[in-house]
Amino acid sequence: MKKAMKLTVSGINLVRWGAIAGLGLFSLACGQAEAPATSNVSANTTQTSVEENVAAESVHPGEQIYQNYCFSCHTPGLSGAPKTGDAEAWAPRIAKGPDLLLSTTIEGIPPAMPPRGMCFDCSDKDLAAAIDYMVQKSQ
Repeated sequence: MKKAMKLTVSGINLVRWGAIAGLGLFSLACGQAEAPATSNVSANTTQTSVEENVAAESVHPGEQIYQNYCFSCHTPGLSGAPKTGDAEAWAPRIAKGPDLLLSTTIEGIPPAMPPRGMCFDCSDKDLAAAIDYMVQKSQ
């Protein structure tokens, strides 16, 4: 009988390395939305119809940031994050004012909320819009 060879790197099983790497990739992807599907809009679309479609949707300016970065924690209430739509959980935060909400978002709330909610490409204005979106949904 042949002994099964263990594949190791510095004494750690390669299967464990793979699991650790997979978990790391999963955590990096957490909170990242999938790329939107491409649309086959004809070249003859007029400016007026585009403007009408945008006006009809009336999307909050912070909704996309929320969907890409905030959704994964604030929808289920992970690690103490107030659930979007939970007026009772948001009331004391809202009472402290938008400036404090923005500064805690920028700095993060250890150990649960990372600085900038992991949106390092977001401007302060983007973050404020995402906060406003959650506040509006939670009143």
